[in-house]
Amino acid sequence: MRLILATSAIALVTALAPPALAQDQQALPGGAESVETQAGPVRVEVFADGLENPWAIDFLPDGRALVTEKPGRLRILSGDGSLSGPLQGTPEVFAQGQGGLMDVAVDPQFEQNNRVWLSFAEPGEGGAGTALGHGTLAEDRIEDFQVVFRQEKVEGPNHFGNRIAFSPDGHVFLALGERFKFEPAQDRSNTLGAVVRLNPDGTIPQDNPFVDDPQAADAIWSYGHRNIEAAAIHPETGALWVVEMGPLGGDELNQPRAGENYGWPTVSWGRHYDGRDIPDPTTRPEFADAAMHWSPVISPSGMVFYDGDLFPEWQGSALVGALSGTAVVRIAFDGETPREAERIPLGARIRDVEQGPDGAVYVVKDAADGAVWRISPMETGEQATGG
Repeated sequence: MRLILATSAIALVTALAPPALAQDQQALPGGAESVETQAGPVRVEVFADGLENPWAIDFLPDGRALVTEKPGRLRILSGDGSLSGPLQGTPEVFAQGQGGLMDVAVDPQFEQNNRVWLSFAEPGEGGAGTALGHGTLAEDRIEDFQVVFRQEKVEGPNHFGNRIAFSPDGHVFLALGERFKFEPAQDRSNTLGAVVRLNPDGTIPQDNPFVDDPQAADAIWSYGHRNIEAAAIHPETGALWVVEMGPLGGDELNQPRAGENYGWPTVSWGRHYDGRDIPDPTTRPEFADAAMHWSPVISPSGMVFYDGDLFPEWQGSALVGALSGTAVVRIAFDGETPREAERIPLGARIRDVEQGPDGAVYVVKDAADGAVWRISPMETGEQATGG
């Protein structure tokens, strides 16, 4: 295990000049670090490295994990931290700008069907768009991969979203971005800036909110979103929660409800990048307001509800990755009322967060020299050295 660098600036320091640790991080034996949290000091260590812009992680029933790399690779991560070569059979991706191979999700019925889901930026006529598909995991490949949903293709390299979530009633949610096109997020005839809800075979559930509207895309569950890269199902209520990126300020935590319009770009808790004002959501009561919002932004990406035993203090909380926030943001819930409980500083762009079968928290560091880090309680008697 090697030292996790405390800030992105430290990453520029040469190996000949040992980096100074951040004030809230201390070195541990074995090249890990100790980080202070409300659960006490936790151990943060590199579990696997050598990944190029990793984007997502999800665990298989046997304890191994699947990890995506944005350029288009899918790898298996074993329990000892070793990585497989790229699996064959994955789709061609639009690996430009914010596009590439993105989310990976293990099917809830994996032990019966060996199915793995992938969402990705798909090239095609008219530009690119987010697509969702699934295939069967074999020894070293994905077999019979098929696309079950395609977002409209438009020009541009930004705001593909996306995250996959499975509802307890057997449906598949795909959270999407508006491809940095603004106004189409208010147009129900397309799925830009929408959360879509599908049957596992890609067909449309007949209780989707707009199936009887000839002017609307049948797949839409909610719309008026900007760019969603964090989504998870609450384990107790079964509700979908998403965290979406705002513009200059105004990242939002939302609980998307059937047929609701979340207002982008007509309203926002942020401003346009050129400084122009955007009306607050409270000025337009016809739009659903965010459950929480952040200014300055945290740039949310990746989310999991923690229910493991290693961190009792975190049970029931959502753990959200923060790219510009360089942390894991813990959100506690009082019923359905969320509040930010703490930020776990990691000094790196955190692209995804997942709970492992061991109860540890695994985070994906987004960088050209990316990695998967493991967060676990400090071992009994383990002492950190001064920083």
